[in-house]
Parts: sequence; structure tokens; C-alpha cells
Amino acid sequence: MKKIIFLLSIFYSLIVFSQNDQLAQSYFEKGEFEKALVTYQELLLNQPYNANYFQHTIDCYQQLKKYDIAEKSILERYNKFNQSSLLVELGVNYQLQKNDSKAKKYFEQALEKIKKNSSEVYGIASVFERKVLIDYALQSYEIALEIDSKLNFNFQMAVLYGQNGQTDKMIDKFLEESYTNPQNLILIQNQFTRFMTENKDVTFNEALRKALLIRIQKNQDVFWNQYLSWYYVQQKEFGKAFIQEKAIYKRNPESLSNIVNLAQISIEEEENETAKDILAFILENSKDTDLQMQAHYFLTEMKINDPAIKDYSEIEKDLVSLLNQYGITPYSIKLQLLKAHFNTFQMKNPNQGKAILKTALELPIDEYQKADVKMELADIFLFEEKFNQASLYYSQIEEDLKNDVIGHEATLKSAKTSYFKGDFVWALKQFKELKSVSSQLIANDALEYFLIINDNTIADSTQTALKQFARGDYLIYQKKPQEALLQFQEILKNFKGKEIESVTLFRIGKIHEKLGDYQLALSQYQQIIDLHAEDIYIDEALFFSAEIYSKKLLDQEKAKSLYEKLVFHHQDSIYFIDARKKYRELRGDNKEL
Repeated sequence: MKKIIFLLSIFYSLIVFSQNDQLAQSYFEKGEFEKALVTYQELLLNQPYNANYFQHTIDCYQQLKKYDIAEKSILERYNKFNQSSLLVELGVNYQLQKNDSKAKKYFEQALEKIKKNSSEVYGIASVFERKVLIDYALQSYEIALEIDSKLNFNFQMAVLYGQNGQTDKMIDKFLEESYTNPQNLILIQNQFTRFMTENKDVTFNEALRKALLIRIQKNQDVFWNQYLSWYYVQQKEFGKAFIQEKAIYKRNPESLSNIVNLAQISIEEEENETAKDILAFILENSKDTDLQMQAHYFLTEMKINDPAIKDYSEIEKDLVSLLNQYGITPYSIKLQLLKAHFNTFQMKNPNQGKAILKTALELPIDEYQKADVKMELADIFLFEEKFNQASLYYSQIEEDLKNDVIGHEATLKSAKTSYFKGDFVWALKQFKELKSVSSQLIANDALEYFLIINDNTIADSTQTALKQFARGDYLIYQKKPQEALLQFQEILKNFKGKEIESVTLFRIGKIHEKLGDYQLALSQYQQIIDLHAEDIYIDEALFFSAEIYSKKLLDQEKAKSLYEKLVFHHQDSIYFIDARKKYRELRGDNKEL
């Protein structure tokens, strides 16, 4: 019983300490420094060795401008524990009083401690960093390195150089650390990515590229080719990345996995010509059956999605030939799914598509492959307007893979099924739940449909326009673009000036764009720019117009003007970073935004 009481008393004490800690922190964050000071003093009394509580009491004294008490407390602790980092605290205390000469004296005393014992750098430099005394922190590391060259502060110094605006030195230190400790590579590349996307100095990207090229010239290690390939991928220069990947493969022809990944990224970014070159390289250089199938899959999928191709008979022959070559096995599931989808959506033969999938379900496949097959089967039922059967299969996937991305995708498709058939109440509930899922693509898609239903229900309680709009979206799903165009044009005619007008213009624009009718697409986007400048589709209209001018019509001046409008007036847009990068490239100078 005594042991139980003792343990309970300890447990209770820990709870009290935790609550007091949170209370003190809350007071401090609210600026109630007197209350915070009292609470931290109580905590420090019970835990005198706790450096965090001591630091907060000093912070409170300084916020209350009780510098004499702060100095006395720091000196007492310094005399008691002989912590050299407290010399920095004394210097900061004088700095806050505008006594720079006295502050400098203590900072230099701290540096002298490192000269006598290099291990002192860890405590002293960290306090300099915390107090944003960057030059002193850098000096601390430099002194320690002079004493012991085996020490490594590349990462810490790189971060400090970055904070100090010395990006060239930051790049050198980070690259040195990458090579010395490859386990830190991803962490460092994340730091570079932040500078590449957020830093307003456009010369940073060029400085990093040059630094990598210099290392490739000086050091033949493929590590630097891989690094430069990563850099080009960040810049979306996939052709240049491919050159590096080919150089890597020639020296180490054991794996094509990186080249396959590059092909996938190129396809996702619609850099189809580069993707075709990469896939052709894979087919020429690999005897691996899985890789060959993957390459054929991507090449065939690109052909299917090419709006310029009107005759699908050659694609049909290619798919039949590929499945004959690789067989109807679990290994060729993706090709089987592609053929089922092609037969349904391009050849308008859903029965043949379903037959392929029912055969696939009889194969010894894993749960994820089974989910993929069921998803395609549900998609075909949806194509046939068999909404209940489609929902049933989507629900099975949701149930089997609840917290998986494919489960969320099934939920999204189920919600769209409800939307297509006009059950907007249930669809709205599903889209609302999906807005917070971890997959950004699914969350963004769900948000778009949630807003379409919500906004147009408020604007029109009868939902007449919304029902017609959902029908238009369904025709897009069925890959019936001409019928979808007629549907959306009818909405424009009947609901001109209403809430639904801007999103309808956007849908028509995207259909024309997919069909390769770029001038017609631009005319729809221009109407959004002219008539709906305050609408949520304005940034899409600007961005996709700019993309058409840049990539399809090769009118870079018009593209630059549109990117500029997006960059300066829509900084919260999801297209902002891409637009800013392309605007800078087209502007061709180093001005800051």
C-alpha cells in the first residue's frame, strides 16, 4: 500500500509539473511576463538543474527590463555550474541595454573558451544561433575546426550562411556535407528546394547548377551526376535530367529504376516527347520483362491520350500484341486494365472491357491488384450509367483499404457517382470529408466539387443549373467531348450572369484545350479574365492561357504578361510557384519580385 501511495504521489507531482510548465509557457506567449516569471521560478526551485526553466526566467527578466536581476542570476549560475555558454547570455543581456562594448567583451570571452577546448563549441555556438548572432556562431565553428579538423559542422554552417545571405558559401557547405554524409542528402535537398522555390534571388538556381557542374568536372563520382539530375527535375528540365541519367547508366548499367521514375515524372508533367525518348531508351537497354511491360504501358497510354490520334485501330492491335506477348498473368495486370479502359472509353465497347476484368479477377492477384481491377470495373459501370453497381464496387474498395490512398480514391469516385446522378446532398457530405485527406490531389479535387455544389445550391435552390452542369461533367467522364460542349454551351445560354457561368466557361476552355483547339480555349479563359476577375477560377484562366501561349502557340510575350498578372495579383494560387518560375525565365533578368 505504501508503494502504491508513493507511486501515486510521484505521478501526481509529474502531472502538476506538466500543467505548470504549460501554464508558464501560455503566460509567456501571451506577453504576461510577470505571471510567467513567478511560475518559472517555482518550476526552477523544484528542478534547479533544468536549463530550460532557467532560460525562461532570464527571458522574463529581460522582457520586463530587469537587466540587473538577469545579470545577477546568470553570474550566480555561471559560478555554480561553470557553463561557458552563459557568457553569451551575459553578452546578450548587455546588448539589450545597448551596451555593445560590454556585450562584445563577453562574446569574445566565450570564443576564447572554444580556443582552449574545442568541445565547448557545441554549447556556445547553439546559444549564438538561438540569439541570432550569426557571425559569432560562424566564428565559433571556424575556431573549433581550426583546432580539430576532424569535427564536422557543414550542416550548421550552411544553414547560418543561408540566414546571412551568403548563398554561395551555403551551397558549398551543403554539397560538401551531402558527399561526406549521404544519409543527410534528402534533408539537404529539402533545404535547397526551399531556396529554389521561395528565395526571390533568381541567381540562386544558377549558382547551384554551376556548383554541381564544377564538382562533376573535378570528381568523376556518379554521385554528382545524380545530384545534377535531381536539380534538373526540380527545374522541370527533364531532357537535361535524362542526359545525366544516361551518363550514370553507361557507367553503372545495373539498374534503370531512376530512368523509369524520370519517365513517369515527365508523363505527369506532360513532357511527352522527353518521356517517349526515355521509354525508347529503356526498351533498347533492358531485357527485364517487368520494365519492358512498364515502358510499353506508358507509351501506349500516351498514344491513347493523344488528341491528335483519331484512329484507334493501331492501338487496339498493339494492345492485343502486347498481351499475347506477355500473357494474361498477374504480372500483366496493368496492361489488362489499360486494354479494358481503352475498349470501354475509346472504343465504346464496355462489355469487352468487363470481360477482360472478370478474367483478371480470377487470377491469383494481391489485394491492391484486386482493388485496381474492381476500380476499373466500377469505372465501366459508371460509364454505362449503372450508378448503383459502380457505387457497390467503390464501396468494396473503401471497405477493404479504408486508410489507404486507393481507398480515398474510391471514396472520391463514389462521391462523383452521387454527383453525376444528382444526389447532391450525399455527394456534398462525401466531398466535405475528403477535403482533409492526406493526398493533396484527392483533397483538391474534392474541394473543387464541394465548392461547385455548395455555391450553386446557395445561388439556385432548385439546383437546375447544377443538374445540367453535372450532366456535362458526366459526358466529359464518358469521353464525349462534343456532347459535353453542347451541354455546357446550353448552360451559358440559359444561365448567363449566374454563379455557374465562370466554372462553365472554364470547363469549355479545358475541353477545347484537350481537343487541341487552343484559340477557342483562350477565348473562354479570356471571358473569365474579363468578366469574372474576382472569381475563384481567375488564376486558372490566367495560368492555362499562359501555358497555351508558351507551349502551344510559342508567343512568349503574351505568356509572360499572363504569368506576370498571376504572380503579382494571385499569390495564394496553387499555380503561383510555377508561374513565378516561368515568368522569371521569360523575363530573362535577375530582378527581384
